[in-house]
Parts: sequence; structure tokens; C-alpha cells
Amino acid sequence: MESDNKVWRTGYTTGSCAAAAAKAASLALLTGKVVSEVSISLPGGGQLNLDIAWVEKGEDCCRAAVVKDAGDDPDVTQGLTIVAEVSLQVGSVTITGGQGVGTVTKPGLAVPVGEAAINPVPRQMIEREVKEILGQERGARVAISAPGGEAVADRTMNPRLGILGGISILGTGGIVRPMSEEAYRRSLVPQIDQALALGYRSLVLTPGRLGVNKARQLGLPQEAIIETSNFIGSLLEECAKRPVESVLLLGHLGKLVKVAAGIFHTLGKLADGRRETIAAYAALAGAPRQVIEQLMNMNTAEESVEILKGTGYTQVFQHLAAAASRRAAAYSGEKFTVGTLMYALNGDVVGYDQGACQIGRKLGCHIPLK
Repeated sequence: MESDNKVWRTGYTTGSCAAAAAKAASLALLTGKVVSEVSISLPGGGQLNLDIAWVEKGEDCCRAAVVKDAGDDPDVTQGLTIVAEVSLQVGSVTITGGQGVGTVTKPGLAVPVGEAAINPVPRQMIEREVKEILGQERGARVAISAPGGEAVADRTMNPRLGILGGISILGTGGIVRPMSEEAYRRSLVPQIDQALALGYRSLVLTPGRLGVNKARQLGLPQEAIIETSNFIGSLLEECAKRPVESVLLLGHLGKLVKVAAGIFHTLGKLADGRRETIAAYAALAGAPRQVIEQLMNMNTAEESVEILKGTGYTQVFQHLAAAASRRAAAYSGEKFTVGTLMYALNGDVVGYDQGACQIGRKLGCHIPLK
């Protein structure tokens, strides 16, 4: 893969690792042969060769391992050892999770509550590779583990999604594309499905951990809080595809001012306009030229709080919140109502609109008008 004149090295998913380890273990179990490499089939077609780190032969079962290589992608599972233990049984192929693989405890995910967090496509890959070795007439029990996965899982979305005790075995294509923004966006979407499965039709979208903490502080239900990162627009689009009735945008003013300007991917290097947007709304509120000049010369959007507070124009943030709601509703095709609440770095709420108050009440949080 080539980008920005650099050749980025692709890697492989934990699902591919599990399938390859299961194939190597099955081969040792059936034939006694220990291999150092296997070839597996990719879901979209083609083959992938993976190195086998080790194979252990036993009387009733065999184990094999693959070390996860994410290529140049900043994947937290990089370097984890994915282990498959295979034993024969009558009937079908049963896939379970072991040490370091999480268990699903909340509804709304692709895997039912109570089962190991091994997603459907990796399960299909594992079963296909095992059956290729053992044949259609034999059944097998395959236990997938990831030693050290418990610690790594704390750096993923798993705790938020109710996946406890370890990582998820993931991958829809088998290959990790380095620096894949699309893959990261996809990883955020299950939060929406889970909130809906738990009965929430009003959701809170917030760009980051500070917003999650602020939402909790305000008494908003944890299960309704959706972390968007910089992909506010993408998550709004996903909400519009589902039976969502209302969305509360909650975040630092520096992010949500961009939404007020119609910017829905809030990464700074892609688009900014915060100074210009705040200054324009201040001008509409009647602020004098010297205030506008101060706003246009800010280093950070945070400075606008003191500038507008000191000059008596704090209502500008209410107008910006209302503008962000209008823009987000229009962007989402008016599929649901939107409210917006902005806060400063010290945690003070600086602006919100009537929509925020109404949605907050639906979620059991009272946001009083100032």
C-alpha cells in the first residue's frame, strides 16, 4: 500500500491469526505434522500466508499460535500471541474463547450476550480452515485465547461496549490496511447499535473522553453516550440509518463550533474556521470591532470564553449551539431532532440550546436555562 510517497506495510487481523493458528493445530492433531507456515483463505477471495510461532502436540488436543502483526497500523493488539487449541468432538465445529478473549455482556453487538467476543466473519474463517484439515465428517472444539489480552482491552472500546475480560477477535477482510480511517470509523458504530438494543432512542454524541466524563457528570446515562472521535458527521449518518429519535451533541466548544460552521470531520488539519465562526456570531450579536479583532487573533477557541465573558457577549455560545444543532439536523436529513451543549476546558457549560434541554430531560438530565 502506497500513500504520501511512503509504502505502508499491511498486516493481518486477529481473525486471520486465529484461523491460521486453528489450521496449524488441526494439522498437528490429525497428522502429527508441525508446520511453520500456513495459507488461509480471505473472506473476499485470495490467500494469506502466516507464520506459525509454535505448535504443541498433545494426546487429545493440539495448540498452535500466531503473533499478531498489524503492519504499519497503530493497532493495540500488535505483538499479541493468538492461540488456538483444537480437540476432536462429534458433530459440528464449536468455537469458544479462552484467556484474554473478552465475553459479551451487553446486547446490540454482532455476538450474543454470554458468548466469546469472536465476531461472525472470524468464526467463519476459523471453521472453514479447521474443516479443510479435518474434513466435513469430523467435529472439533476450538478454543481461542490471547494471553495478555486483558490488559490490552483496556485501551480499546471493549469496556464501553460491555465486552469484559479481554480483546475481541475481529476482521471482516482478514487484512489490516495501515492508518485506515474507515476501519476506525467502523469500530465506533457498534456503540449506536448497543444503545438502541438497550432501548435508547435519544443518544449523546461526544468527540472524546472529556465529553464522556462531562456527560456522566451531568447525569446522562452511560449506555446512551456515543464517542465519535473526529467523525461527528459519520456517526450522525449512521444514526440517520437507524431508529434514532434525537441526538444531543455534547463537547468542548472548540469541536462543536466547527459543527456550527458546517464542518463534520473535526480534525484540525482538515478544516478549522473556529476563530472566524465565533467572530462572525459575535458580530451578529452586536459586538464592537475591537472584540471581533480579539477573537480573530485568538490562539485557541478556549480564549473566546474569557473574551466574551469580559465584554458581556456570552450569549454568542447559545447562538453557536443552536447553529450546530441546525447544521447537524440538516446534515442528517432531518431524520431526528438535535440539541447541542458546549463546555470549556474547566468543565463549565458555556452554551446550549432548547434542544439540549429537551433531550436532556428525556435522558433524565436537567439542563436549566440560564
